[in-house]
Amino acid sequence: MAKLVDANVILRHLLRDVEEQAAQARIIIAGGAFTTTEVLAEVVYVLQGVYKVPRGRIAEALTALLGEVLTDHADVMEKALAIYASGSLDFVDCVLIARALILGDDVFTFDKKLNAALQKQLEQK
Repeated sequence: MAKLVDANVILRHLLRDVEEQAAQARIIIAGGAFTTTEVLAEVVYVLQGVYKVPRGRIAEALTALLGEVLTDHADVMEKALAIYASGSLDFVDCVLIARALILGDDVFTFDKKLNAALQKQLEQK
């Protein structure tokens, strides 16, 4: 049975900064694991805010992780990570744009920056 992994497991797996936990994380992930959009958002937040990892490296690492860990709408996450890597929006805003592009969700927001980015992405579609 696949294990639901949290941000700490993913962070140890990616960073390998606590070797014992990283080894356990590798075993769990190799045995079958899944995660949620919320967990991935937390991982992005920690990598960017605490570890100061550049956006491109975050997107690259998490896109690779999606090949190892299941998540709902992996295509949406991959698109969100691509948008995140190439811009300055918060990751959650990138998820909203990706959902609009891929799932057809009708996003409503008062955030002018998000609205502008959403409109630009929809026009390019």
